[in-house]
Amino acid sequence: MQSPITIRIGNRARQRIQREGFQAADVAIVPAAAGGPKGLILNGMDLWMFGDFFKQAPRQRRLIGASIGAWRMAASTFADPVAAHKRLAHLYAHQRYPAKVDAAYVSRTCRALLDDLLDGRGAEMLANPDYHLSVITVRGAGPLANAAGSRWREMSGFIRAALGNAMSRDRLAGAMERVIFHDHRDDAAWLKRSFDAFAGHFVGLSEANLHSALMASGSIPLVLEAVTGIPGAPPGAYWDGGLIDYHLHLPYQRDPGLVLYPHFSDHIVPGWLDKSMPWRRARDEALENVVLVSPSPAFLARLPNGKLPDRSDFKAYGQNHDTRIRDWQTAIGESERMAEAFAKWVEKPDLRVVKGFA
Repeated sequence: MQSPITIRIGNRARQRIQREGFQAADVAIVPAAAGGPKGLILNGMDLWMFGDFFKQAPRQRRLIGASIGAWRMAASTFADPVAAHKRLAHLYAHQRYPAKVDAAYVSRTCRALLDDLLDGRGAEMLANPDYHLSVITVRGAGPLANAAGSRWREMSGFIRAALGNAMSRDRLAGAMERVIFHDHRDDAAWLKRSFDAFAGHFVGLSEANLHSALMASGSIPLVLEAVTGIPGAPPGAYWDGGLIDYHLHLPYQRDPGLVLYPHFSDHIVPGWLDKSMPWRRARDEALENVVLVSPSPAFLARLPNGKLPDRSDFKAYGQNHDTRIRDWQTAIGESERMAEAFAKWVEKPDLRVVKGFA
């Protein structure tokens, strides 16, 4: 029977696992990509990691995400992460929208979803002794600096940004800045030293800005409203962190530990606008200590419609919400097979079945 997972590892991770095996104590960073409903397929991995694997070796770990990835990592910081991950998967899968909605409606719905997820327990999340959360957002600059509140300015600004990105990812830095909201106990030093063309701002997470930071991180341009007035953050309009960091191509090699990266794809795309540019896929030294686990083609073939849940499903299923919810819940249930397969591999790592990033 074909495996439900694909595993890719960097050279440094391969050498370490070959010498020592794969130990929970070695994992220092857990990234979580943007990608909307695609993130639901990682629910089984989340339940296993935070409900079982990491409990074998408690230590301080950095959890970093954008968009739904940030929401997943936020769920991991509750005192009961298993219950929080189940709550997130249920809330996300059960979203319902009328046939015609505007950005204000979608934003209200997502704010309510976050309210239900966070449950007023921000202090509990930010005091977790083992997990330090970082939330990636994008702040508008250049043509997007004053775009909030005007659909025309927003659309025009993002068209210009996309055209610039098509020529060079560095040009996107003229329209967007990376703002990372991070646990106040973590100085985020591994990210503060420049590693790409984007200006970076770092803001301490607090009960006052946790909800807004998570909301901003998932605010898709033109689909949701920009988030403004975030306490403690530079003024401006904030959008989905996946615009710059879609799959989180970050300088992981700066940490001596391993990076365990459950992902819905077997490759890493730097920014959302790079999805159609395979030549921009990450293959560099940043992945030296990364262990990336993703659904295999055989696994995907068994899912409803033979694919991951994704945002196009809202349109494809239309007002047939019950069928979409049923199919998404089926995918969530299937995700447990990924966790079971990886847990078995961790017990006795077979490096013959893993791939590199070249």
